[in-house]
Amino acid sequence: MKKTLLTLLIVAPLCLMAQTAKIAHVDVKAIYNAMPEKSQAQDQLRAFSQQYQAEYNTVQEEFNKKFADYQTLAADAATPATIKERRMHEIQESDHKIQQFLNKAEADIAAKEKELNAPIMKKINDAIKAVGTEGGYTYILDISTTPVAYYGPNAIDVTPLVKAKLGL
Repeated sequence: MKKTLLTLLIVAPLCLMAQTAKIAHVDVKAIYNAMPEKSQAQDQLRAFSQQYQAEYNTVQEEFNKKFADYQTLAADAATPATIKERRMHEIQESDHKIQQFLNKAEADIAAKEKELNAPIMKKINDAIKAVGTEGGYTYILDISTTPVAYYGPNAIDVTPLVKAKLGL
C-alpha cells in the first residue's frame, strides 16, 4: 500500500506536467531557404570558392607541366637514373602539396560557409524563440533536422508564424 501511494505521489506531478506541455514543430530548412540573406551568403561563398578554384587550376597546370616534362625525361635513355629519381621526388612533393592545399581549401570554405550562415541562423533561432515565448510552447521541434517518428494532423506547425515574424 505504501509503495502504491509513493508511486502515485511521484507519478502525479509528471502526469500534470504532461498535460500542460505544449509542443509544436517548425521546418527550419524551409525558413532558411526562404530567407533573402541565403542568396547573398551563397553568392559570397561562391566567389570565395572560385578564388580557391582558380588557385587550384594554376597549381594543377604547373603539376601537369612538371609531370609531362618528367615523362619526356624518363623516356630518354641517356638521362641518368639519379636525375629521374630527383624529378620523380619533386612530382611527389608537388602532389603532396596539392593535396594539402585541397584539404586546407575545403576547411576554409566550410568555415566561411559557417561564418556566412551564422547570422542567418541566429535570426531564425531568435524568431523561433519569440514565437515559442508568445505561443507558450514548451518545445518546438525542428522537423528538418530532428527525425520525428510521427506527428498527427492536430500537431501545431509554427513555420508560418516564424516566417511571419521574419517578414517572409
